[in-house]
Amino acid sequence: MSELASEPHPLTRQPVGLPVDARPSPRPGPVTLQGHYGRVERLAPRHSDSLWDHVKDAGAIWTYIANSGPFTGKAAFDAWLTRRIAAEDPYAYAIVDRDEHVVGTATLMSIRPDMRVIEVGSIVYSPALQRTPLGTETQYLFARYAIETLHYRRYEWKCDALNAPSRRAALRYGFVFEGLFRQHMISNGRNRDTAWFSITDEEWPARKRAFETWLTPDNFSTDGKQKQSLTALNAGAAVK
Repeated sequence: MSELASEPHPLTRQPVGLPVDARPSPRPGPVTLQGHYGRVERLAPRHSDSLWDHVKDAGAIWTYIANSGPFTGKAAFDAWLTRRIAAEDPYAYAIVDRDEHVVGTATLMSIRPDMRVIEVGSIVYSPALQRTPLGTETQYLFARYAIETLHYRRYEWKCDALNAPSRRAALRYGFVFEGLFRQHMISNGRNRDTAWFSITDEEWPARKRAFETWLTPDNFSTDGKQKQSLTALNAGAAVK
């Protein structure tokens, strides 16, 4: 659908947006999203020790996340984790690999059920999760849950405009860059211009095919190197 798709208003004949299903989407819940390389599950106190072991020496992963880390010790980390578990928005999940190591956390946030809009954010990938199939699969599992199960129309990714790795990741995952919101936030006492990206429900089937093609074990050589890149797969989907 074109972003300017419209029809005449029945009375005034002015152009208006096309009708959509206006029923609210459900809020995210304590589901387990099982993948081939690991799983995503509701964040809980039992995840603390393993997650701390994987993030405690990785100070750089917290730079662009407001009011989160790096932590002076386990007690400060546990206090943050307790707050994150208790929150309904952002709603936090743990990322668990096949060896039962908790290697990261991410949230579904800025939840607007009435508008059927949701964001994936506050993404914490430990070094053990970065540049792995599970890291990509996690984003596939979240998007599929939000769009297919919960029926959100718009799935968002936002990041600090200076966070180049996050901006590259959004494009690789098939999000569309929409622009910069200047002076959008004060984050950790500093100005933040925010880059906005999205995937719509109409775009999702093509993105889903790209994810699933990339994630298949046949896409990797015996030494773990990818045969087709996700960026190229999404570029091909855009052309079609």
